[in-house]
This record gives sequence, structure tokens and C-alpha cells, in this order.
Amino acid sequence: MEAFLISTGIVALAEMGDKTQLLSLVLAARFRKPWPIAWGILVATLANHALAGGLGAWVTGLMGPTVLRWVLGVSFLVMSAWMLVPDKLDDYEAEGRSKFGVFGTTVIAFFLAEMGDKTQIVTVMLAAEYQSWLWVVAGTTLGMMLANAPVVWFGERITRLVSLTWVHRISAAVFVVLGLLVLFGREAPETHSKPHDAAVQMVAPSESASSASTVSSAP
Repeated sequence: MEAFLISTGIVALAEMGDKTQLLSLVLAARFRKPWPIAWGILVATLANHALAGGLGAWVTGLMGPTVLRWVLGVSFLVMSAWMLVPDKLDDYEAEGRSKFGVFGTTVIAFFLAEMGDKTQIVTVMLAAEYQSWLWVVAGTTLGMMLANAPVVWFGERITRLVSLTWVHRISAAVFVVLGLLVLFGREAPETHSKPHDAAVQMVAPSESASSASTVSSAP
């Protein structure tokens, strides 16, 4: 549940003012059909984040625990700086393809807009950090829906009520904390095995010695 809750909160914060939220505004204003847009956002997010989560799980198996810890820690710190950079919606993403219908246009536009976006990269990092593909993808998808679905119905009123500057600052601070926790909050797994192995090596000779003394003292 930790992976699910943290993934939900981080992505919901990261999405505020993100280009996919801007895309939600554009699609809602253009088509004025909230339900097909909301379902399209859900399908596109599930597909995109499932791939991103799979990549994160693959990276986990590719790197050793020490290398992975440093890569993730530095990545979280870099992401904190990226959060302070405002997004803008590219023209080709805003236009969409109306010939696919409202649902199809939303799926295609959101899937493409998410490629290389903050939340996709965050999904890769979280999947590698928590090694829980299902809960990370479920959390990041829920975070996307919490940030984007209300915009489809209420439009710019949502963004006016929230200070995007402060949301981005809070998000950046969260990523800094996560980066520091990954780098310095725990030891690499292999460091825990060394004292145990040493203890086993110390116990083993004493056990064998006691066994030998027992045999020699037997009649």
C-alpha cells in the first residue's frame, strides 16, 4: 500500500499544471463530452503507465542494488528541479484527430502526450524503487485521474482555485525528500548479509569443536 499511496500522491501533485492537464482543458472545451474524454484518459494512462512500470521493473533486474540506489536517488533530485519548469502544450497535441471520435482522439492524444512526460518518468522510477508493478501503476493511474478528470467537468475553475506555483514547489520538495531517502535513508541489501555471514563462520567452528569434544569424551 505504501507504493500505491505514494504513487497516487506524487503523480496527482506532478500533474497540476502539466501539459496533459492542459490537454484535458483543450479536449473538454473542444468536444464538450466529459465521459468519453474521462474514459479515454483512463485507457491511455493505463496503457502508457503499464509500459513505464514494466520498464522500471526491468531496470531493477538489470542494475545491482547499489547502482540502482544512486541512479534513483539522483533521478529524484533531478525530477525535483524539473518540477519547477512550467509545461506548455504543443500545437500537434492540442489539435488531436477528431476523425477517431472523442474517445479515440483522447486515447491517442493522451498516450502521445505522456511519452517522455514527467509522470511517465516518475512511474518508471517508482516501479524501480518499490519493485511493485501493479500497485505503482494503479497509484499513478489514480493520481492522473484525480488531477485530470475534474478538469474535464469543471475546466479552468479548478486551476484557478489552486496556486500552481506552490503545487510545483511542494512537488519539488517531495522529490528532494524521496531522493535523499533513497540515497541516505537505507543501506544497500548486500551490506546486511556480511555481518550475518561472519557470525555464521564464527559459530560454525565452535559447533564443530564442541561436537569433536563430545565425541572424544564418549566411552
